[in-house]
Formats: sequence, C-alpha cells, structure tokens
Amino acid sequence: MKIVWSPLAIDRAAEIAAFISSDNPAAAREWLDKIFAKIALLSSSPEIGRVVPEIERKEIREIIFGNYRIIYRLESVSISILTIRHGKQLLPVDEILT
Repeated sequence: MKIVWSPLAIDRAAEIAAFISSDNPAAAREWLDKIFAKIALLSSSPEIGRVVPEIERKEIREIIFGNYRIIYRLESVSISILTIRHGKQLLPVDEILT
C-alpha cells in the first residue's frame, strides 16, 4: 500500500527531530531513519497497529515507536500518516478527525 504523510505528521516529525538535534544531531538523523523504517512496515502489514483508544474507529490505528505514537488511517488504496505524538501527550481527537 502507498503511504501518504499529512502536513501535520511531517511538521511533528520535523519538530521532534529538531528537538533531538539540539542535543545530538546524529541522534536526530538516526531517529528519523528509524521512524521512516517503522512506518514503511505498514505498507506490507497495514493492520499491525492497534485501534486508537481515544477514537475507537477501526480505520484509525497507531503503532508505538519508542516514546511516540504514530497515528495513521487505513484507506482503500493507501495509508495516511496523520500525526506523531509523544505517548505522554494528550491526543487532540479533533486534530485527527478533521
């Protein structure tokens, strides 16, 4: 399946990488490489993630990557990466369902 990143997900990944980079640029690059690799797994196993508890809709799922939740939506021919959030942050549901 094709993977499509939302502008919000791109922004979140960039923000997290910038934060990590402020202490360790090499670690930020490694984090980005690993998160892209984790997300790439979805193309062959799109239901690998669990249903997001706050939303409880079968097509809105998440995979855990370290301290982060990668929220995505299963669509008929693609997977949309909706956002990336730290696991301790509240998930603003309106951010996902708009």
